[in-house]
Amino acid sequence: MDHEETEFLPAPEALAKALRGLLPGAWRIDWAERTGSTNADLLACARRAQGVPARPWLLGSHVQEQGRGRAGRTWQNRRDANLMFSCAFDVFLQARQLPTLAPLLGTASCEALRSLLGPGAHRRLTMKWPNDLLWDQGKLAGILIETTRAGTATTPDHFIVIIGLGLNLRDARALSQSLDRQVSDWTGIVAADASAARADAATLVARLARAWYEDLNRATARGFDDLAARYAKVDALEGRRLDVLDDGRLLHTGIACGIDGQGRLLLRDAHGETAISIGEISVRARP
Repeated sequence: MDHEETEFLPAPEALAKALRGLLPGAWRIDWAERTGSTNADLLACARRAQGVPARPWLLGSHVQEQGRGRAGRTWQNRRDANLMFSCAFDVFLQARQLPTLAPLLGTASCEALRSLLGPGAHRRLTMKWPNDLLWDQGKLAGILIETTRAGTATTPDHFIVIIGLGLNLRDARALSQSLDRQVSDWTGIVAADASAARADAATLVARLARAWYEDLNRATARGFDDLAARYAKVDALEGRRLDVLDDGRLLHTGIACGIDGQGRLLLRDAHGETAISIGEISVRARP
């Protein structure tokens, strides 16, 4: 996957065609050369009176000119350096359950990508709560989850969930230097794991999208009973000392010890355990 030798992303129409062969026929699949934001595009459609024309709907773009991350951050990208797409799904959950979707879908994403790796590489791919994907503790991908009332909803538990993912394909070294933090990319994973080299762009996208769809269906039918146990297998923070910040203010300090059944991060200190549902998580080095 050397950038000067070959591009990982095929032409948009070729990628969409490949995805239609990998995902069920009921899915709507579109891939553009560029757009503002795939999440914003799907949200705008979802809020119309007629709703999103078809769901599940997968919308990808080689370049997103107004891509967004969590907390309103912009997502810097260039063609063939990032894999970026969003999916719209119907879900039937209580509003209080919606925050649990972040760790659920982050866990599902980590599991899906691990399934493309050899067993020996699994532990190197982890998840930082609530849903960042890490390779060797460097950020590989971010996930943005947004929910809205369906324009055609007739019940109070009917929402549309928009899941957007941006995965670094290359440029990790340059990004690490410019951002002054560790960044990883799929090129580095391919160099370290022969199994990853066999996964093309369509396979990556389809594996993630199908995992999201299946997990949302399971959550609707059975809730989140197994989430804490699944998260424990991909947890990048277990046993690490953390600061929890909200808008720059220190809220909590403690040792990470998994999540609870609602997907909240558990921090342990001298006074016991605290469940965290908001805040920006920064990992503080052990003394």
